[in-house]
Amino acid sequence: MGKMNIVVFTGAGISAEAGISTFRGSDGLWEKYRIEDVATPQAWKKNPKLVLDFYNQRRKQVIETTPTKAHYQLAELQKLYPSTFIITQNIDDLHERAGSNVVHLHGEIRKARSTADDSLIVDIEGWRLDLGDLCPLGSQLRPHVVWFGEDVPLMETAIDIASKADIFLVIGTSLLVYPAASLLYYVPAHAEKWIIDPNAENMHVPGFKKISQSASIGVKTWKNLMKL
Repeated sequence: MGKMNIVVFTGAGISAEAGISTFRGSDGLWEKYRIEDVATPQAWKKNPKLVLDFYNQRRKQVIETTPTKAHYQLAELQKLYPSTFIITQNIDDLHERAGSNVVHLHGEIRKARSTADDSLIVDIEGWRLDLGDLCPLGSQLRPHVVWFGEDVPLMETAIDIASKADIFLVIGTSLLVYPAASLLYYVPAHAEKWIIDPNAENMHVPGFKKISQSASIGVKTWKNLMKL
């Protein structure tokens, strides 16, 4: 079992359990804002202060939350089976705080990047990133997140990982956000595929075994079923 490639793909559901507002939930931050106004390159050009304020609120929320049992269980899985890879759509750092190494498809909210050089990425001290906060080149810093309409820089890395999976586990994602959701198409035919989500039974994911539970309960159920 130690040499089996386990690939875990996580989405908003695993963080919602920690109290972080989800994109499509009927509560929380996204209700108060239109995506077009805060999470697109056009929004940044039109009103960078609004965009920064929005992500400051989200960043503050992330800092005030703690990892869930599911985050810790996945970190433990990674320690026991070193060929476990975690790919996430989430921009929070709860996986890291639980002790996991993670591939972030949509960026990291606690980092900022230069608007002059995409490769220049810095940590944000505290929760605020404001107009006038500049990179070492003298350009405004922006949130290090992938906005709608932008390329997903680590997509190729994630595809490469998914294409080598022996076990592919999806946790807490609607599988509606592309290109991230297209990862499923790269999972080998021989791989054992699972999905953990409270709404799993209603999701159309051919070939997947479903566990209709929250992330923390579902990961425990899955580990027992897999005898891990």
